[in-house]
Amino acid sequence: MPTHIAEVDNLRVADLLARARQICDPLLREAVESLPEPLRRMAGYHFGWWDIDSGEAAARSGKRLRPALLLSAVEAYGGSLAAAAPAAAAVELLHNFTLIHDDVMDRDRFRFGRATIWHVWGTADAILLGDTMQSMATGLLAARLPGPMAVGAINRLVSTSIELCRGQQLDCAFEERSRVDMQEYLEMAMAKTGTLMGLACALGTLCAGMGSVEVEAMDRFGRELGSAFQFVDDLLGIWGDPRVTGKPAGRDLARRKRSLPVVAALESEDDRAGELAELYRAKSRMTAADIARATVLVEDMGGRLRTEWLVGERVSAALAALPDRLDTADLLALTDAAINRRV
Repeated sequence: MPTHIAEVDNLRVADLLARARQICDPLLREAVESLPEPLRRMAGYHFGWWDIDSGEAAARSGKRLRPALLLSAVEAYGGSLAAAAPAAAAVELLHNFTLIHDDVMDRDRFRFGRATIWHVWGTADAILLGDTMQSMATGLLAARLPGPMAVGAINRLVSTSIELCRGQQLDCAFEERSRVDMQEYLEMAMAKTGTLMGLACALGTLCAGMGSVEVEAMDRFGRELGSAFQFVDDLLGIWGDPRVTGKPAGRDLARRKRSLPVVAALESEDDRAGELAELYRAKSRMTAADIARATVLVEDMGGRLRTEWLVGERVSAALAALPDRLDTADLLALTDAAINRRV
């Protein structure tokens, strides 16, 4: 790809993410400001708007990728961006519900370079804040979308929430098991990550006034893209640049997480699969030498290559789901940004 085209695409993506923030953040702030203390303070801190004591801050927060996908779907079908703002904010609230709970379950102490909610306020308050964000997402759709549209949107959000929880339950369960096969992992990734991007694209299409055929097509696009996004996360969890991810390279190996590259490596017929399995079975903390050896084994046994191939397969499936003659330039730009993160 010529350099000047890549620069144009980067500018397009930056504009789309900025637009999503501009459209949905006022509703996010309004929702957060309506909360009782200390939920209000915790939520504002999580979104990077203020510090632990509610003082103004400008900390890093999410990119608003899912609202950007939703709004791009709306625009592709000629709908009103302003009318879709509640759905965009609801999707972002649901996404942050998952992030807060993930941090609790994974015991991650930092997100976006700051201490996580549970690390500052404790596990109980973090769980309750996540629950609150899920409730606020439903409330936004109920209060701000037209009646019939709100019913359809809420039904989708509820079913997505259940699927998300099932995917997360599987992901946690995998860490306690001695064997996870590829098909199980792919189903988990679709539920845990794919379903939320599917919701974003489906709600955007619904808000544009389209029917079930178009809504389901865009749901499929988002689900396939979300799976590819998860696979890239798995690559970053082993080979990611700490300067970009903010987390040490090999962090998933250190936690003995059964991410896709590891599952693929263990399913290979390589003679070294037993060595990798033994590293994962050991009860002692992984040393730096263990992590380095596991990294070499996973790559040499084809785990990285297989995962990269599956990323491409899922992206192809996502693009194939897009309806013909739809103006998808923005959706394609966001797809490229979601997948081409630094590994």
